[in-house]
Amino acid sequence: MLGSQAIEARQGWLAVLANAPLAGIEDCIARAAPLPAHTRLRGPEIGLIMVQGRAGGDGAPFNLGEMTVTRCTVRNAQGQIGHAYLAGRDPRRAELVAALDAALQHPTESAEWARTVVAPLAEAQKEARRKVAGEAAATRVDFFTLATMRS
Repeated sequence: MLGSQAIEARQGWLAVLANAPLAGIEDCIARAAPLPAHTRLRGPEIGLIMVQGRAGGDGAPFNLGEMTVTRCTVRNAQGQIGHAYLAGRDPRRAELVAALDAALQHPTESAEWARTVVAPLAEAQKEARRKVAGEAAATRVDFFTLATMRS
C-alpha cells in the first residue's frame, strides 16, 4: 500500500504528464534514458465520460456533457504498472504517459525520470500559466482609479 506522500507524488507527476503535449513528452524522453520495455495491459482505448457540474459549486450535481478520454495501462519489464487517463483522443500520448507512470514508480530510477521528464514539463506548464496570467493582467481595468480620475 502506498503512503500519502507517495500518492501525492504520483498525483503530481500524473497531472503534469496528462497536461503535457505529445511533442513535449517525446522531446523529454529523447533526452533521457530509454524507457523500459512495456506490455500493454489495456488500451489505449478512446471513449466518453460524463462530466458533472454543481450549481454554485456546492449545489445538486447535474450532467454537464460528455468528454472524450483516452486511457491506457501498461506493465514494464521491471514489474511496475502504469496508468493514463487523458482528455481527448491521443493513443500514443496515453501509452507514453502510462509507460512513464510505471517508470516513475521504480524505487531507484524514479528520481532520474522525474528530473529529466517531469521537471521540464512542469516548468514549461508553469511558464505557460505565467504568460497567460501576465496577458490577462495587462487587460485589467482598475475601476477605482477611473473613478478618482474623473473627480
